[in-house]
Order: sequence, then C-alpha cells, then structure tokens
Amino acid sequence: MAKVLLTELVLRDGQQSLIATRMRTSDMLPICAKLDSIGFWSLEAWGGATFDACVRFLKEDPWERLTKLRKALPNSRIQMLLRGQNLLGYRHYSDDVVRAFVQKSADNGVDVFRIFDAMNDVRNLTTSIEAVKQVGKHAEGTISYTTSPVHHIDYFVALAKELENLGCDTIAIKDMAGLLTPQTTSELVTSLRAAVSTPIHLHSHATSGLSAMCILKSIEAGATMIDTCNSSFGEGASHSSTESIVAALKGTEFDTGLDLAALQEITAYFREVRKKYWQFESDFTGVDTRVLVNQVPGGMISNLSNQLKEQGALNRMDEVLAEIPLVREDLGLPPLVTPTSQIVGTQAVLNVITGARYKSITNEVKNYLLGRYGRSPAPVNASIKQMAVHDGEVITCRPADLLEPELAKLTAEAERFAKSEEDVLTYAMFPDIGQTYLQERNAESLVPEALLDKAVANSAGPRYAPNEFKVTLHGETFHIHLTGSGHSGEEKRPYYVSVDGIAEEVFVETLSEIQVSGGTISSGSKKKEAVAKSGRPRPSHPGHVTTSMPGTIVAVKVKTGDKVNAGDGVLVIEAMKMENEIQASTSGIVVAIHANKGDAVNPDESLLEIQPE
Repeated sequence: MAKVLLTELVLRDGQQSLIATRMRTSDMLPICAKLDSIGFWSLEAWGGATFDACVRFLKEDPWERLTKLRKALPNSRIQMLLRGQNLLGYRHYSDDVVRAFVQKSADNGVDVFRIFDAMNDVRNLTTSIEAVKQVGKHAEGTISYTTSPVHHIDYFVALAKELENLGCDTIAIKDMAGLLTPQTTSELVTSLRAAVSTPIHLHSHATSGLSAMCILKSIEAGATMIDTCNSSFGEGASHSSTESIVAALKGTEFDTGLDLAALQEITAYFREVRKKYWQFESDFTGVDTRVLVNQVPGGMISNLSNQLKEQGALNRMDEVLAEIPLVREDLGLPPLVTPTSQIVGTQAVLNVITGARYKSITNEVKNYLLGRYGRSPAPVNASIKQMAVHDGEVITCRPADLLEPELAKLTAEAERFAKSEEDVLTYAMFPDIGQTYLQERNAESLVPEALLDKAVANSAGPRYAPNEFKVTLHGETFHIHLTGSGHSGEEKRPYYVSVDGIAEEVFVETLSEIQVSGGTISSGSKKKEAVAKSGRPRPSHPGHVTTSMPGTIVAVKVKTGDKVNAGDGVLVIEAMKMENEIQASTSGIVVAIHANKGDAVNPDESLLEIQPE
C-alpha cells in the first residue's frame, strides 16, 4: 500500500478556485472513467460552493450531478465539503435538517464528509459528525487553519483531540488561504501526530507559493494523506499540481504509486475544458504573497473578483483586499472560510464602495456579533458591535440549540414545487433561488448562464432592447448590455455594463445630451433623465432610499403609509450572497415603494420614497 494517499480536487476546489465554480456536469462526466482508474484515495466532487453555483448560475440539479458522478465513478470514494451546522448554506440549520441532509448525501453517493466550522467551534460540528457516523460513512474532522495572536500550535492540537474524541476517522488541516509555511507545517503535523492517533490529511492552497514545500514537510512529519489538483486547474489560488507531487515522490519511501502518464491524459482533457470558461478567469488567482496578510482563501478569490465585476467595482479589488484584514480583526479574528469569508469579504466591499466604514452593515455581520455563528476566537470590536447591534444580547449556547426542528415546516412550504426530499433540501439551503430554480425546472423554462465565445456575441442571447447592442471595433464584435448607472449629476458618471457577459464599470463624462422627450439636442446640457432604465425614479432628494451596490430585493419591510424613523430597516437586499438591510434615510411617512421582492436593483434608482414630516 502506498505510504502517501492522494485526494484529487479538480472536480470541486480546483475549479472553484480558478473559474468561480462554473464547471458544468457535462464537462466532468466524459473524463470520469479515467479519473476512476487512477487510484486516488478520494475524489472531491461535491459540496462547498458547487451546490450554490449549480442552482444559482448553471441551472443544474446538484443532486442529479452527485448521482451521475456516483454512477460514473464506481470505484472511487466521492468526497464532499460540509460546513458543519451550516451544511452548504450561509446560516445554521436545525439538527433534523442536518441529519436529513447527511442521509440524502450518503444515499446519493457521498462516501467521505470533510466537516469543518468556520469558527473552529466544535459545538457546530457535533451533529454533522454524529450523523455521518450513523449512516456508516467516513467522517473527516477539520481544523480551519489560520494565523493570528490567538491561533497557535497548542490551540490546533486541542481542537484535534476534540475531533478525535468525537469519533472522526481522519483529521484534515484545512489551509484554505495558503498561510502555512514549511517550518510551521512540520511543527504542526509533528505535534498532531504526538497528540492523536487519527491519520492526518493536509489540504493547502498554493496561493502564497509555499504549498508544495508544505506538502513535503507534512509527509516527512507523518501526514499520510494530501490534497492535490490536476495541473490543468492547479497552482495559484488552487493547489499544488497532482502530477508534480506524484513525480516528486516517485522512487522515494513516500511513492504514491500513481501513473504519471495516465494523469497527463486527464490534464490534456481539462486543459481544453478550461478554455470554455475563459469569461470566469481572473487576474487575482495566481501566486500572490499578499494572501499572507489578507488571508483570502483560494476558494473565495475567484468568486470575489467575479462578484466585484458584477458590482462594477473590480478596479477597487486592492482596496477590498486591504480592508478585509481590518474587518476580520474587528470581528474577533475568525478564520476566513465559508461563511466567515463571505461575511468579512462582503462587509469589506461595502466599507469600500460606500466610502465610509460600516455605514452599511450586513445582517450576517449583525448575527455574527450576536454569537449566532459561534464563539469568536478573540473579542470583537466593542464600538463596531454597539454600532451594529446596540445592546443586543450575545448568546452563549450552541447556536443550533435556539432552533426548533424545521424540516417539517420546510417540507410544507416546498410542497407546491418540490418533487422529492432532495428538492426540499435544495429549498432549505437557498429558499429564494432554490424555489425559483425548482419552479423553473418544473415549468421546463430553465435558462443556464451563457458560456460566451471570445470572438462573437452569443447569438442565442436575449432580445435586444435599447440598452443592449453590439459594437464592432477593428473587426471584433462586442455584445454590450447596460445594466445600470451611477447617480445623475456626477461629473464623471459610472455606468455598469456587461461586455460579452463580463461585468465592467466605465466612467463617462457627459459633453452633450439628447433630450429624448422633446427630441432636441442640447450641447453641454446639465438636464438629466428623471427615470432610470428600470423605470424607477432617480434619487433626487434625501427621502429617496437607494442601495449601495447592485443586488436583488429579498424583503420589503414597510408599506405605503407607514411611519419610519431615520435608521429603521425598510428593505433587505442580497448582494454577493449576503443580505444587507437598507435603512430609512430620513424620518417620515413612506409615500411610495418602487421595488418588490425579487427585483434586481441598481445604485442609480430610488427604491422607496419617504416624505419628511
């Protein structure tokens, strides 16, 4: 038996790290037979952001993906990444939902569950671990590795002992941002081997350029299992190349026994597949030692850059990366991994885009500060907590203890559109987008996110409207879609456009305008349209309530005629997968509501109007 066992990540973490989790099942299945024949200890193929991406963007059934992969990989262990009490969503679920989700995941093909908690709060892991053991599958307890004044070797050793006592079959060191150094890896693995008898599994991203050295040091110190990714989707924000590690260990006492030539056949296939997803490539997924400071995990960076594109703010990535460690410190130094990476990252984006730190605070940050995600590793910033939740009481119990059983309620809510127990769980993970997906599936009206050709616009795209057109420049044609614009009256006004499906922000300085209503041209005119492209009025006085970034309305909390005070929550918007409460800009009476639940909205629009008293 090989001294070192490999888990291959190309079907999940590799593509999540480099192309924002956009690989489709149809591009996985043709190569499965070869993947199945290699002899990996496991193939990570599900969990993490794949479930979200399937429903939100690809319009695929994530459960169907799992069953198809199970059939195509009969000889392989299929591994998934499970967020403990968060499962695959962004909140804690009741214990009955956790058990049901684990059961159905096992029924549909998962063999190995890598279970982690973003806070390293073991209370958030117990139910998942127990559920996995009850269904007879492999439970891999996970240390979410990070660096800070409160995270040290003794801290991680104590955590490993707790995981072993819970019955975990293996223990993973999850270095999601590539923060490990070779020396620290050696010290950590040596200490863990001395403290527990459970096999150690190393997972380390290559973002800082150190992962291959860390892998070798971990093996020398006694780790027997390592994660790698096929070189077609390896290195940078992903992981050390499978082929390179196999070659490095060949002929040594740690020889993996894997066939390099067979691996290279897989590489050739995925290199061609990757070309199809060019629009999701990013300048921020290569080696970047700044990660040692900002700690943005590999699985987040490609999604963050894509989300900033959608917000028309990709040019502000460096500001966001500088803000992230500041927000992390304010929140008590949590490891940055889903959902804390999204919580911290989205708040950092808001702090940058709004131009004022914590001017707008997401609901997730508020819940975090109230202890609803678990214990923070270090004390939170008291002034930020006061600003966000005032004197709100911080819970001290296991967060899930506050949740009533909810599976029956979810089943009843989903009765109209769910056709299976798996459908109910899809709805449970993502109520809004899950319901929309299931309803569209039932109506056979699913339209997956387009994959665009580099040279030509997508001819199968939507009908062209006045805000959608083609531009040909030097013989190359671009498909332009105007999705929103900044506030009128700005000297250089930002416009949010989609160019061949890629969201961009451009600044336009108006020299002359056409007055559409009258059909006249006014040179240098300062007149501005009173209505946005959506038909909503543009904000023109303090009573107009707007959003800081493009998103989707998920709740309208007031109705016309309601009296509100400045600072009251009036709308909830989802942006970058996080919910942000929009507050009343002034005290008064709500006289008009211009947005409904489910509407896509932009910063140049008035969503609600308040008449000051």
